[in-house]
Amino acid sequence: MLFYGAATGFDRNGLDMLDATHNQTATSWLESANRDDSPFPIQHLPFGRWLRQGQVRAALAIGDRILDLTCVAQATSLPVAGLEQGSLLGLADPSGRQSLRHWLFEQLSQGNSLLASHPDWFDNLEEAVMLLPFEVGDYTDFYASIHHATRVGSMFRPDNPLLPNYRWVPIGYHGRASSLIVSGTPVSRPHGQLKADDLEAPVYGPCKMLDYELELGLWVGQGNALGQTLPLADIRQHWIGVSLLNDWSARDIQRWEYQPLGPFLAKSFATSVSPWVTTQEALAPFVCPAATHEPRPLDYLWDDQDQSAGGLDLELEVCLRSASMEEPRRVSSSNPKDLFWTPGQMLAHHASNGCPMRPGDLIASGTISGEAADSAGCLLELTWQGPGQPRQPVQLSDEERRTFLQTGDEVVLSGWGRRPGYRSIGLGTCRGTIA
Repeated sequence: MLFYGAATGFDRNGLDMLDATHNQTATSWLESANRDDSPFPIQHLPFGRWLRQGQVRAALAIGDRILDLTCVAQATSLPVAGLEQGSLLGLADPSGRQSLRHWLFEQLSQGNSLLASHPDWFDNLEEAVMLLPFEVGDYTDFYASIHHATRVGSMFRPDNPLLPNYRWVPIGYHGRASSLIVSGTPVSRPHGQLKADDLEAPVYGPCKMLDYELELGLWVGQGNALGQTLPLADIRQHWIGVSLLNDWSARDIQRWEYQPLGPFLAKSFATSVSPWVTTQEALAPFVCPAATHEPRPLDYLWDDQDQSAGGLDLELEVCLRSASMEEPRRVSSSNPKDLFWTPGQMLAHHASNGCPMRPGDLIASGTISGEAADSAGCLLELTWQGPGQPRQPVQLSDEERRTFLQTGDEVVLSGWGRRPGYRSIGLGTCRGTIA
């Protein structure tokens, strides 16, 4: 395994992101971070925001503790600006972010460090009241899984499920930033227009086909001015990291409203986001080749390095728990390495018309589904049996099955990065209960 020296930013290949902070044998003086089942070992160091004594604070997760980075920034000079005010926007600077990671790694690995001498800067992670990592100005959802697009297309166009533009252009739509909510926030069942096939007119009422969508959210870093673009060859300079994301969907509302402009009220009622940002640096051991493209994308969507290491190999899963169940049950698992478009391609395409991207903007992948039936990232796919066939409900227990979500159901998304030779890291969870 190769290790590199001090943080100096990273080049377009991202190779110098592999360094001593990825050493799988490294440990912390905080013992809970050294447990094999800890999602937040010293090799991870994810960032977030929380409420402490009524104030918004910047945070770091380590083991079973949460570190008040605002206290740290107020006591000593850090290479990322804004932490002293409880903001994570300074993480948009790649060099500063990497330098901060190195400083934190050293502090948390040395028992005589500044952090070790300040237990008052740490709290119990489970008791922390978390916030969204950023105050999001813009949110865009993509449709990057070709397996999801093919399955959903087959429900409406069984003879031609994949539209001809799909292999050429990353498909997306503008979401609603105001309805982004942090993991754990209850989700109210939306109302909207519903149109039954045997009725001439729609009715207004509560959604009956409520669904989840397993996704990754990409946090934008350094942006671009209006009229400028973000070249794919330099795209690593322009995103910070990822979070788990659940883009709740009202399928019956969407079915009636989506033509000709796409989703609207069926998507804008709630999108849950996990509170922790897993940075590019932490993800470095888990990059992988992009999906094979045929035909080759247009030049602005093609970069050799993005093709060889632009994907992410992460183990994601969905668990469901009804109000009567003690523990959630896993219903599916998938991996973003199966996405047709890489995070870099999505971001580069978004800015390719000169659209200005800003630090803290959120880009979602769309439902992450694999080719196998049990890797479907939503109930719409998971219960689908084919044209003209009745849906096959998901078995939660001996007594309970689900075709779509019911009141009191909790959806739990989780994810891990695992690769031989590296310490496993967890993305935390993204939870939501239907109220």
